[in-house]
Amino acid sequence: MLEALKFHDVGPSDELAVELRPRMNFLAGDNGLGKSFLLDVAWWSLTRTWARELVLPHPPPADPTITFRYSKSTPGAYEYTSTFDRETEHWSVKPSRPAIPGLVLYAQVDGGFSVWDPARNYWKKDNPERPASYLFEPHEVWEGNDHCEGLLRDWASWQREGGAAFAELCQVLEVLSPSPHERLVPGELRKLTLGDPKRHPTLEMPYGQQVPVIHASAGMRRVVALAYLLVWAWQEHLAASELLGRAPTREIIFLVDEVEAHLHPQWQRRIVPALLTVMEALTGDHDAKVQLVVATHSPLVLASTEPLFDPEQDAIWEFDLVEGRVRLHESPWRRYGDVNAWLTSSIFGLDTALSLEAEHARMEALKLFAGRTKPPTKDVERVEDLLRAALSDVDRFWVRWTEFKRSLEPSR
Repeated sequence: MLEALKFHDVGPSDELAVELRPRMNFLAGDNGLGKSFLLDVAWWSLTRTWARELVLPHPPPADPTITFRYSKSTPGAYEYTSTFDRETEHWSVKPSRPAIPGLVLYAQVDGGFSVWDPARNYWKKDNPERPASYLFEPHEVWEGNDHCEGLLRDWASWQREGGAAFAELCQVLEVLSPSPHERLVPGELRKLTLGDPKRHPTLEMPYGQQVPVIHASAGMRRVVALAYLLVWAWQEHLAASELLGRAPTREIIFLVDEVEAHLHPQWQRRIVPALLTVMEALTGDHDAKVQLVVATHSPLVLASTEPLFDPEQDAIWEFDLVEGRVRLHESPWRRYGDVNAWLTSSIFGLDTALSLEAEHARMEALKLFAGRTKPPTKDVERVEDLLRAALSDVDRFWVRWTEFKRSLEPSR
């Protein structure tokens, strides 16, 4: 498992450090503070490859370093401090044979995926043609490339064969479904156009139609692609391990950027617990440990983990902007219960869970409450108009407003 990352003169701050937990790690914070950066470097630290662009350090005279530590297949941890060569634009790696961190998966927010398989990508001096990792652009996930048939062809092949891969895909889709009443169920393979010879996978929709997966909603395509990544990566790892005569890996590290992307709130409440369930189901008797490192902006995602959260195994890491500098720290764990309470927690930092207009209306009302003299009637009417335009009829704030107006009435 990835245990630690430390950055000096690289990324959004002069110094950042994190000691990750072995199961669930959530990265929270405003846009642009470093969540995707941390995921990119985590991937590189584990695989020696860049899933996206090379991470560049701060300009001279900065002395940049990246230090990482992870557990490996043999006892003890692997730790290394990488330095940056400005002439070659290259981060150093230890020249000796690298350690094996396990199966590493990275789901990017744009729909691209990256996979590093210890059975297929591990460094071999006498086999330079072996790919350093599998990097899939969003369209390659669906259409394939030199290393993968792609979701459309593999799904169709698995469905025709009716073997273990299709059974696992069906199981994963069911677990990742948005609700028991809206299950993701594969339909029949269908020809779509006169000029296309392929038979396309479909999904059975709750309204009775079978919709081709390429025409499904953005949220469904996101989850279908996640399901395919997990099944494809694990099936290929098992097959490669069997060819090599080795036992499958016992550690899986899953990096996910904005896990809630495109998902309805119903789905956001389920996606992380479902991913853990899926990984446990896929690995089955192999008893592999799974570590999630997930960037999120969703209070529903964090609220969904409350029944599962164990501070010994899990953590929430906050990126904050403090006096013009980015800081990364662990958020003390607590159960907020209500999603609105998560929104107004330090993790998301909203003053209220209201619209901006409703927040403004309440603030104007509070100013009247705090006044030492009776406010002019026109001010009371103005604020009441603001409240009526922004608050629902059943908002509890109306009780306070009604009591306030009653206090303004002349004494009898």
